[in-house]
Amino acid sequence: MDATQHLTRVAIYGAGRWANRTHIPNLLKLDGVEIVALCDVNPEALRATAAAFPIPRTYADGHEMLRNEEIDALYSVVPAFARTDVEVAAAAKGIPLFSEKPQALTMQVARAIDDAVRRSGVLSTVCFRERYRPLFQRARDLLKDKQVVHVRFQYIGGLPAPPPPERKDSWWSQYDKSGGGAFDWGVHAVDYTRFMTGLNVTHAQAFYCQRPAYHIPLTSSFNFRLSSGATMTATFVSATPAGRPEEPWFTIFYEGGHLALYRYDRIEVNNETVYQGEAFDPWFEQTRLFIEAVRTGDRGLLLNDYHDGLFSLAPVLAGWASARRNGACIDVAAFMED
Repeated sequence: MDATQHLTRVAIYGAGRWANRTHIPNLLKLDGVEIVALCDVNPEALRATAAAFPIPRTYADGHEMLRNEEIDALYSVVPAFARTDVEVAAAAKGIPLFSEKPQALTMQVARAIDDAVRRSGVLSTVCFRERYRPLFQRARDLLKDKQVVHVRFQYIGGLPAPPPPERKDSWWSQYDKSGGGAFDWGVHAVDYTRFMTGLNVTHAQAFYCQRPAYHIPLTSSFNFRLSSGATMTATFVSATPAGRPEEPWFTIFYEGGHLALYRYDRIEVNNETVYQGEAFDPWFEQTRLFIEAVRTGDRGLLLNDYHDGLFSLAPVLAGWASARRNGACIDVAAFMED
């Protein structure tokens, strides 16, 4: 680090898996970054994480951490259900915000955070990391002059195993808190569709297939209308045997052809490979650019902000609401303000 460069002081709100596996290690790879404080309501996770890295000060209450610490950025990596008003308080103090996704379990909470961020004008981003991956950027370039008519996303896995005894009470095993894979990956599917096509979701409808023997739905099927009049389906299936045939995550149909993304491996256009993915860590790239933006004030380094993230969150929350209402079609703009 240059002797004239000040340390960037970061606080971590949430000591779960992604904080330990991804966000904290990536921050510590950057010169001039110091993680000064860590907060989590789980005392075991708090102690273990603070000891592993190490982090000097720990808190069980996010507001107490914000009162006591002088920080340059807050990483909010708690689960969506745990978000209340800590991010609101951080924004009010002018602290730049890095938010994991999904940003909240309700639009009311997400809007409150967004309002605070916009009032303060503070820098913010949401961890839709694949926007930074060259493969998705190349897909966006390939689609920029195309008239999209339909987007198909599918996420297929095996039957969900019951949670082990020690995790039966974990938040992920409680559908009303986790929303299952369709909530977690659904916001990714919507966001990367928005990023690649430049289209927003205007209407949402969804159906879930649930069975008492499983703690998450076996299938979730979303139907979306996009702002151009194009349509989108997003299907999440946890009811197939292993060894399924290779199929693309995204297939984007446009007038005259189609583009398919096979996970992070390759892009095909009309069944011909046009781009081969390479080893790339979008998590690290987003963190690197976020910290640089915090230091320089250059918002142009970031590919989204908190407000933009609401347009990826709302369609999935609207779909969840639709499934509870027997598949009612929901106007997403109205839902965002409800």
